[in-house]
Amino acid sequence: GLDIVIFDIQDVGVRFYTYISTLHYVMEACAEKNIPLLIIDRPNPNAHYIDGPFLEIKHTSFVGMHPVPLVYGMTIGEYATMINGEKWLKNGIQCDLTVMPLKNYTHQTPYSLPIKPSPNLPNDVSINLYPSLGFFEGTTVSAGRGTEIQFQIFGAPYLPKDIFTFSFRPKANDGAKYPKFKGELCYGKDLRKIKKLDKVELKWLIEAYKESTNKSTFFNKFLTKLAGTEKLRQQIEKGMNTDEIRAGWQKDIEKFKKIREKYLIYD
Repeated sequence: GLDIVIFDIQDVGVRFYTYISTLHYVMEACAEKNIPLLIIDRPNPNAHYIDGPFLEIKHTSFVGMHPVPLVYGMTIGEYATMINGEKWLKNGIQCDLTVMPLKNYTHQTPYSLPIKPSPNLPNDVSINLYPSLGFFEGTTVSAGRGTEIQFQIFGAPYLPKDIFTFSFRPKANDGAKYPKFKGELCYGKDLRKIKKLDKVELKWLIEAYKESTNKSTFFNKFLTKLAGTEKLRQQIEKGMNTDEIRAGWQKDIEKFKKIREKYLIYD
């Protein structure tokens, strides 16, 4: 049998990045079999802010398993202690958990990943933009899969090229065998030069929606899973702006901060 399970995976601190879903199932298996779990903690490159839509339990899926904001500002070790403490595992079971903490770390410590955490997050810019551009995965717009600058650009063949002046043509690569719009010329925006974000930025999603040729098919069901709520799609379709949408997140974020506080290992 197993003496211990060691979990040492580099996360990026975004609810729809599925390493925390994998963590959930590892914790569950360890709890059921009474095997201790050791988490080697790692810095979270998106720990410097908390933002985004809150997941409603009825929209739970592998891209969103817990009632947290999209960007939750915790390391994977802190997050695991929260899963345990809040009894989010099935039937409220808890696992025998130890976190090996980081030294000289705070949530504001900038961290540049030495190795890309997955094939479609190639660098710091993509990791910083990922919470904002990940929503495009639930639309008819490409977030750059099938290029070498994934999650740093977005575009679609139908977007007006006088507004969306950057162009790219997705092709099969290590990160995407069958990328959206494979072989088609897409018009969009290149965001590699923007200032580092400290919030979830919705303006690009809203802009692409407004300029899209077929608004009735722009969003697909996956967006609800990514956002953890149907509200985001409904709000954009109603014509609400970013400030109005963000205002609706604040109550849940404040509530979450109180829960999060109990499990913090670092300042």
